[in-house]
Amino acid sequence: MNTLRGKTIFITGSSRGIGREIALRCARDGANVVITGKTVEVHPKLSGTIHTVAEEVRQAGGRALAIQLDVRDEQAITAAVEQAAAQFGGIDVLVNNASVISLTPTLQTSAKRLDLMWDVNMRGTFLASQACIPHLRKSINPHILSLSPPLNMQAKWFAPHVAYTMSKYGMSMCMLGMAQEFAPEGIACNCLWSRTTIATAAIENNFPEAILRASRKPAIVADAAHAILLRDSKGCTGNFFIDEEVLREGGVSDFEQYAVSPGISLYNDLFL
Repeated sequence: MNTLRGKTIFITGSSRGIGREIALRCARDGANVVITGKTVEVHPKLSGTIHTVAEEVRQAGGRALAIQLDVRDEQAITAAVEQAAAQFGGIDVLVNNASVISLTPTLQTSAKRLDLMWDVNMRGTFLASQACIPHLRKSINPHILSLSPPLNMQAKWFAPHVAYTMSKYGMSMCMLGMAQEFAPEGIACNCLWSRTTIATAAIENNFPEAILRASRKPAIVADAAHAILLRDSKGCTGNFFIDEEVLREGGVSDFEQYAVSPGISLYNDLFL
């Protein structure tokens, strides 16, 4: 398969950043894209809403459905998935992109922040996957792709921000387990992580400006995601993909096109 034309792609947290970029990449193939997120009105500090992205998807050549969704709400997830499946006649791909970051040490992590990361990152990924699987079973090439890191049990990845690491690893553990659980049905469950930091609001708000300048654009993750989603789901599951490696395998050699500041040394992402 070399195109996502006519496929239905359900993306959590797609009103900006990497989720938006994946939506637009799929749209250029002529896919049906379900844009979900909490932002329905312009935010003073954050760009984009589900409706502005839906319009961008249409302009890029795709069909769009914008649904307001808080992935902490189990009933809302179920309703959104059913609405999407009814609108487009099924679901072929789920991208678990919605995520919360808080790089706080143990004593500075409030219960509220802990719950938010756990509920959005791990629980949201689990529940969105659970809701989509009955529809994915009917797809010819079903994929679940979670934007989460490779599992590495070295203490150095936990110590600076135990709660955040556990929540992101929770997303990856969902994929690891579901990959084997649903392999007999040909549903691919994979993770994708970036080799470098990516220029998103999360980086802008949690890191120094120098790191933002040493980052890559979200397009690199979107291009890698697109390449993974084109693969045969029966032979591509249980992987912890890194964006640059995926694209190198596909023959890409010019990575300067993705740099925020070409020529500047890149900043490696967490967990790598």
